[in-house]
Amino acid sequence: MPELPEVETVCRGLRPKLEGRVLTDVIQRRPDLRFPIPDGFVDRLRGRRVLRVHRRAKYILVSLDDGTVLIAHLGMSGRMTLHDDAPPPAGPHDHVEFATDAGCTIRFCDPRRFGMMDLTTEQMLAGHRMLKDLGPEPLSDAFSADHLNAVLAGRRTPIKAALLDQKNVAGLGNIYVCEALFRAAVSPRRSAHTVPGRRADRLTREIKDVLEEAIASGGSSLRDFVQADGELGYFQHQWQVYGREGDDCGYGAGPGGPNRTCEGVIRRITQSGRSTFYCGKHQR
Repeated sequence: MPELPEVETVCRGLRPKLEGRVLTDVIQRRPDLRFPIPDGFVDRLRGRRVLRVHRRAKYILVSLDDGTVLIAHLGMSGRMTLHDDAPPPAGPHDHVEFATDAGCTIRFCDPRRFGMMDLTTEQMLAGHRMLKDLGPEPLSDAFSADHLNAVLAGRRTPIKAALLDQKNVAGLGNIYVCEALFRAAVSPRRSAHTVPGRRADRLTREIKDVLEEAIASGGSSLRDFVQADGELGYFQHQWQVYGREGDDCGYGAGPGGPNRTCEGVIRRITQSGRSTFYCGKHQR
């Protein structure tokens, strides 16, 4: 499933094509994705000018000139593709299409149909059922070691599960939690209530760093994810732990690491039905 950096990458690809442009046509090819597409979807969007393309957690938000906000989620396999010239014939999984007054066509393709699209208003956005319980954005000032200390205090769940809880911090997903825990030398199995303090300081810093690096690299490509301009992300070439089961750990080999390189081996375990990759030697 695309995570925060992938969604941010898509938003950055969509902004120059959508912001300030009028949606001259909207095509809806099926009544539902993961959830039913709202009634009047096409009529409420067609002819409206896009004011802003932004993001909340893993949701793409498109604000229009009449106060309407389009909420989109990529699901597991969804992607947005841009076509500046005449687009090719629509495929069987091209479910929604937007055309602008600049001649650009944006298609939403979702083979598994786990994505979603909904409409709300600016006034109702914060209270939308998908957004109202989300924690702070991890790259915002609101996400800090003090916040992490507060939400982890007394929690007996593994720290990885606590970080994936969107009520604690919005937008974190499996890949980048694994990466941040590895960099912070915190075991994904450690009970969350033991993390506040110095571990939380390190973890907060590493979460921000790994997300910023992934966004700068264009996100990670996992099967179906592509950037809005069709280019694959490539942060996976910088993964230090995810997907590296059986590899030598090598932690500390780069600048800023400990004095000697960890000689442990990366393991994979399953937590809450998801693969977790970590080194038990340096992650404690």
